[in-house]
Amino acid sequence: MSPLTLAFVGDGVYELLVREHVVAAHGSMPAKKLHQQSVELVRASYQAAAYDLLEPVLSEKEQEVLRRGRNANSASVPKHADLMDYRKATGVETLFGYLYLNGDISRVEELFRLALAARGAEE
Repeated sequence: MSPLTLAFVGDGVYELLVREHVVAAHGSMPAKKLHQQSVELVRASYQAAAYDLLEPVLSEKEQEVLRRGRNANSASVPKHADLMDYRKATGVETLFGYLYLNGDISRVEELFRLALAARGAEE
């Protein structure tokens, strides 16, 4: 599959993991506040920091998938995102899509837990 197809799936997987995390961490609160918490964890700069944390712990195949996603040419970059951050974020989403479609859910969850450490690395 193309890296951007994998990133399309990985975006959904990552978003769901973030929503589960936010609800588990903050419990019941208005949807707007849950959304605001989620946005912090899915923006490109956060995922770019996660990319840097994840890269050293990946297998060779996972690193290859991550790089293919980072190097994929998407049609556009959102106005609010730095180009390199956006590419790294696409790499993370590509990796999550690849692992999910290969049924390696435990690895997806493991890497997501590591990616959550990006919040501290980013600040």
